[in-house]
Amino acid sequence: MEVFLESYAKAAQTTLGFFWMALWAFILGYIISSLIQVFVTQERMQKSMGKDNTKSVLLGTFFGFLSSSCSFSALASTKSLFKKGASFMPSLAFLLASTNLVVELGFMIYIFMDWQFVSGEYIGGVLLILFSWLLFAFTKPKNLIQSARERLNKGKNTHKEHDHHDHKKPKVNLFSSHAWSQVSRKYFMEWKMVWKDVTIGFTIAGIVAAFVPTSFFESLFTGVGETTDYNFWQLLQHSVIGPIAAFFTFIGSMGNIPLAALLYDHGVSFAGVMAFIFSDLVVFPVLRINAKYYGWKMSLYILVLLLFALILTSLSLHYSFDLLQLLPDSTKGSITDRTFFKIDYTFYLNLFFLIISGVFAYFAFFKKENKGEHDHEMADKGKLEIVLKYLAIASYLWLLGGVVVELLVV
Repeated sequence: MEVFLESYAKAAQTTLGFFWMALWAFILGYIISSLIQVFVTQERMQKSMGKDNTKSVLLGTFFGFLSSSCSFSALASTKSLFKKGASFMPSLAFLLASTNLVVELGFMIYIFMDWQFVSGEYIGGVLLILFSWLLFAFTKPKNLIQSARERLNKGKNTHKEHDHHDHKKPKVNLFSSHAWSQVSRKYFMEWKMVWKDVTIGFTIAGIVAAFVPTSFFESLFTGVGETTDYNFWQLLQHSVIGPIAAFFTFIGSMGNIPLAALLYDHGVSFAGVMAFIFSDLVVFPVLRINAKYYGWKMSLYILVLLLFALILTSLSLHYSFDLLQLLPDSTKGSITDRTFFKIDYTFYLNLFFLIISGVFAYFAFFKKENKGEHDHEMADKGKLEIVLKYLAIASYLWLLGGVVVELLVV
């Protein structure tokens, strides 16, 4: 019992420590994302993505970068673009860019891991699009695409949609109070979209760090604990197991980063960790949402396409970095060995950005011009969101219990 209580307290402390480490990065990333969404005009983008050619794919990638968001929001935006005339591959490029070429994700990865993983995230995001494009050109699923588009158009009059691409965005004055009210609302919408995933992901990371032994990772990923010079088949196995593990976590990319750091701490290869990070679009909730939009055949096609693309991407990154002798150092200290709560740059950065969040709260919730205005960017408010909400609440209760154990028992 005493061992369990010690592990319980450590799990809660690790989760809270991870979040404290990442807090300023979350805030800064969402500020940048909110600024881009408000001040960068994106009207009529779907008309620029109507063909499966290089120009349309590049534009889809660029627009996706500007529209960086969580997976569920990106799925809704991609569906709207595809429904309004954008071709499949530019729409997919938009989806991949908006979930991988993400500023706040780069900050998160840098906090928890080495710079090589940040570079791998952005280079890999581009490679994901290129490999997906090649696989799409090879398979040419014209019938699936036609069926998916017909399915969307058939439901056109039965579902009310609020699409921010439907209307031209008026120019926004950078120095106006109304503009910063919009930025502030976008900022809190970003938090509203990810708080459940982040809560669950960080809680699971703490539990894994405290309760899961190294032997589990050694049995799951071949070669772990025996070598750091993995052969091709071991790297391939890591690149396959990573997405399979992610498939059953139900957690978005932001919540998965601490788990990815733990995988690397336990010796999983660079390829395996990158495959795990890239797997935010091959998890079960995404499969289900795509099936709801396009039908199960198209959803499974997208799943298989992205799975092969991310495996190819992860292997390419590993061998490229290895060739340039840039693979990260796997012998450095574990992330769980860090002292989380101390007066250092993290404390001052968190304090500074929490003050900015307070200013944004004033503009978002107390300015008169905000009354009656609503955002319509949330996707999939059905059973999945309810499940995630209760799992997040359970996570908070777990953390509270862990803190009590730390203070009163351990």
